[in-house]
Amino acid sequence: MPALSPLQISQMMLMSMGTRTYSYHCDRVPRNSPVIVVSNHRSVMDAMLLMSAIDRPIRFACHHYMGQVPVMREVVTQLGCFPLDSDKHRQSSFFHQAIALLKSQQAVGVFPEGTLPMVQPPEPNQMGEFQRGFAHLALRAPISELAVLPVAISPQRETINSAIPLKVLSFFDPSEPLFDQEGWHPLVLYQNVNILIGHPIWITSVQRTDYQGKYARKAVIELVDRAQTEIRTLLHQGHF
Repeated sequence: MPALSPLQISQMMLMSMGTRTYSYHCDRVPRNSPVIVVSNHRSVMDAMLLMSAIDRPIRFACHHYMGQVPVMREVVTQLGCFPLDSDKHRQSSFFHQAIALLKSQQAVGVFPEGTLPMVQPPEPNQMGEFQRGFAHLALRAPISELAVLPVAISPQRETINSAIPLKVLSFFDPSEPLFDQEGWHPLVLYQNVNILIGHPIWITSVQRTDYQGKYARKAVIELVDRAQTEIRTLLHQGHF
């Protein structure tokens, strides 16, 4: 019997958890090209939700500790995620693995808010500022047809539980300052959730030329702003 794909595993897990998902604008998903999926992030369920919504396997970059903690390590591996290296090598590891995946026409997923919303979840339909790694990846990857796909996860009903003490996670990843405190890592579980897919942002040759020159910082900031604004707009639309 062939092994289940990450997409099939995601669909089965969501079904077993009884999560009701509603996907919008699925016609916007690029089907025959590599894509960088960017989304807001509050829950361990987010990778599964995004794969199910766009109906494509997505190789998610995930935090270093997720590849170290037993059980969590097995889950992210089955979902096709690639945990990043320790802090010292994190950036180079991310670019090396992500570009290789995009070259093979795969979808790469990035949660640009980083670790903070997982440890301190914002209110539903709110999000923090985006880090710029995905924009550098999009402009740096030597791929002629590449899109950044903004997607909003808009929970309608959820529960928040305590999963594991933060001090325990610090043992697995002492480089993460968020784990060096008292308290518990929250576990956000959605019962009802809307997934709203934004307009793909196709990376142009002009943007890549600017990235190589004196306007590189401007090109990165503009791309981050476009994706973040699109997701913020979608979150507002999805908050029924």
